[in-house]
Amino acid sequence: MNKLMRVPAIRTILIFAALSLLAPFAKGQRADVTISFDTAATNFTESLPLGNGRLGAMMYGNTRKERIALNELSLWSGGVQDADSEDANQYLKPIQDLLLAGKNKEAQALLQKHFIARGEGSGHGNGANAKYGCYQALGDLFIAWKDSAAPVTEYSRVLDIENARATTHFSRNGQLIKEELFADFVNDIIWIRLSSSAKKGGINASLSLYRKENAVITTAANQLIMTGQLPSGKDKGMQFVAMVQTNTKDGSISTNGTDLVIENATECWIRIAAATNYEWKTGSLHSGDLLQQCRNAIAAINQENYTTAAKKSTAAYQRLFNRCRLQMPENGEVNGLTTNQRLIQYWKGGSDPQLPALYFNFGRYLLIASSRPGLLPANLQGLWATEYQTPWNGDYHLNINIQMNYWLAETTNLGDLAEPLHRFTKDLVAPGEKTAKAYYNANGWVAHVISNPWHYTSPGEGAEWGSTLTGGAWLCEHIWEHYRFNNDTSFLRTYYPVLKGAAQFLQSVLIREPKHGWLVTAPSNSPENTYIMPDGTKGQTVMGPAIDMQICRELFNACIRTADLLKRDGAWRKELGLLLPQLAPNQVGAAGDLNEWLDDWKDAEPKHRHVSHLYGLHPYDEISPVRTPELARAARQTLIDRGDDGTGWSKAWKVSFWARLGDGDHALLLLKQLLKPVTQTSVQMQGGGGTYANLFCGHPPFQIDGNFGGTAGIAEMLLQSHEGYIKLLPALPKEWSSGSVKGLCARGGFQVDMEWQQGKVISCTVYSRTGGMCYISVNGKTSAFETSRGQSYKVEI
Repeated sequence: MNKLMRVPAIRTILIFAALSLLAPFAKGQRADVTISFDTAATNFTESLPLGNGRLGAMMYGNTRKERIALNELSLWSGGVQDADSEDANQYLKPIQDLLLAGKNKEAQALLQKHFIARGEGSGHGNGANAKYGCYQALGDLFIAWKDSAAPVTEYSRVLDIENARATTHFSRNGQLIKEELFADFVNDIIWIRLSSSAKKGGINASLSLYRKENAVITTAANQLIMTGQLPSGKDKGMQFVAMVQTNTKDGSISTNGTDLVIENATECWIRIAAATNYEWKTGSLHSGDLLQQCRNAIAAINQENYTTAAKKSTAAYQRLFNRCRLQMPENGEVNGLTTNQRLIQYWKGGSDPQLPALYFNFGRYLLIASSRPGLLPANLQGLWATEYQTPWNGDYHLNINIQMNYWLAETTNLGDLAEPLHRFTKDLVAPGEKTAKAYYNANGWVAHVISNPWHYTSPGEGAEWGSTLTGGAWLCEHIWEHYRFNNDTSFLRTYYPVLKGAAQFLQSVLIREPKHGWLVTAPSNSPENTYIMPDGTKGQTVMGPAIDMQICRELFNACIRTADLLKRDGAWRKELGLLLPQLAPNQVGAAGDLNEWLDDWKDAEPKHRHVSHLYGLHPYDEISPVRTPELARAARQTLIDRGDDGTGWSKAWKVSFWARLGDGDHALLLLKQLLKPVTQTSVQMQGGGGTYANLFCGHPPFQIDGNFGGTAGIAEMLLQSHEGYIKLLPALPKEWSSGSVKGLCARGGFQVDMEWQQGKVISCTVYSRTGGMCYISVNGKTSAFETSRGQSYKVEI
């Protein structure tokens, strides 16, 4: 056993600057918290994103007509949709019988006819004007500069993710103009400050609000007001209001049509408030006075100046951001490069150890900026969109995407920001019970592939993708994992009915396949993939895909352990225990890979972006090089066969796969591919993936799950705790021979700060949040020690 020294019960996560283990790389660390440009943005993927969990803004930094794109997390068209086919359950047994008889083609045809969503469903991913709806941009604030044709020098545009602030500087006509922007974490508004180096009167510009559709713009004194209402199919849907209030030092404010004209000001302060009539707690629309809400938000801070508000907001943000930080050695040669230049030289093989650290820190920044307890979860684009028809409706895809958004939450010390996902899962129960009865005549609740703020749980409108029936059960994994990381039985007690209902549904739909007598789900999909049967039949509808069976095992085991902890449902616990060994197991195919399907069928697309049958490797942990070496070898072969190609989020998932297999160099190879510079913005399912100039993940187009998944993958490379003990540096690449990280979290209620050199840990401190035994492996040596709640322990190396 390693010797231990108990250190004072101090939240070491809050004293970053004082930690000696970070000292070797303290100098010049701006490269790991700064995104920079030397030109204005020409499109969304070059803008600088800011957010406070509800309100979002993107700074373009244009010196002629600046664009600030605005978002509000709940702004969705559409509404509650009755998409369940009430008589679908009468076709369940005929579909299952066809699958049992090996007639998958006929089963899929019957499913497509009777077992999909009623009506338009999601509008085939174009639901802006359908009942399903679509996440939409709030609008744009434009700042048209006077004398904009004059030449500009000394241009820079920077996102400081350490302080959650964006700044544009440029010189024109002999004066330095400065534009600053932040999303207020305290006052819940957007702030902009325009200033000039001129002693007086250097700010001359006009302000305007714009929205392409469904909105009216008016002015009132020093305010711009936008009011609107989105469609809900053929009905009227969500209402929204945005208000811009402007104040100046010196100079004047006047109106010109729907513009505000700023003349001869030394400084200008712009405050933006926005509201919708979406009711966060119920998922319905209320009848409150949105304009008055915005007025109240502005009035509440009328006496607060920009500097004070910025200081308070930064402090609130840093209480989250500074919990966990990754640092790598500095390469001074990149300090003068823009972020896009760094991406390019890194892709070409240049050295930039801090770029992965920047990507890690940026991923945490994005989650803090797009997920706030009490509100909706981060969507496919987090919070940031400029479209009125966002790709795939900007919705919640339940076959990996929303889950990937939150993989980093527990490991990187932001577990409280997963509350919106937990509550959203709970809110799916009631509609999911209705859907379970309509389609399966089953107990419990189900959610399929897609959902939205209106808690859609019906299947999709296409048999080839929309019948995956484990979307809701996958969401439950985050509830169980939150408990594993935090030991919070009160939380588990609250969410136990959610877990139980999802398990009861799966229990209800299991059938016995004839070849081995195993219990399997039916009908289902392996997300978005296509098989080829021995007779050449191609299809997607299937029984017992590997991912379903893995999720069944994970959820049933979680329910057994939860019921035991809470001393509930003894008889039901025994039922689940008897079912577990009857579930179809993981199988190794003739080629040495893991079977995706119940039978060893070929893939129509061998390099498919989804690798769903490795769910048991990650995020679940039933496949392990330590406990199940044969399955781990099959998982490795599967990854080799699938290849390293794919979309952005697909590459991000593969980082975690290779990390779980202990291959840090291959994990880094995938991370580097994830960081490949991307300029293309059109949809590309294969051969795509990479990173845009502003570090947004290039699916393409932009999807934020790649950012979040990449950050989670880096965490998996540095620390793992799913085997029952904490393992430090389980998949460290050779290139990362030295570095430090603070505040990574482990299952069991522990936080870890560590520094390593030459691939070996040289210092480690463990903070125990809940007490209990800590098992930890450092440099290949395992030790165990008892901990007390709130105490820190320095492990002697």
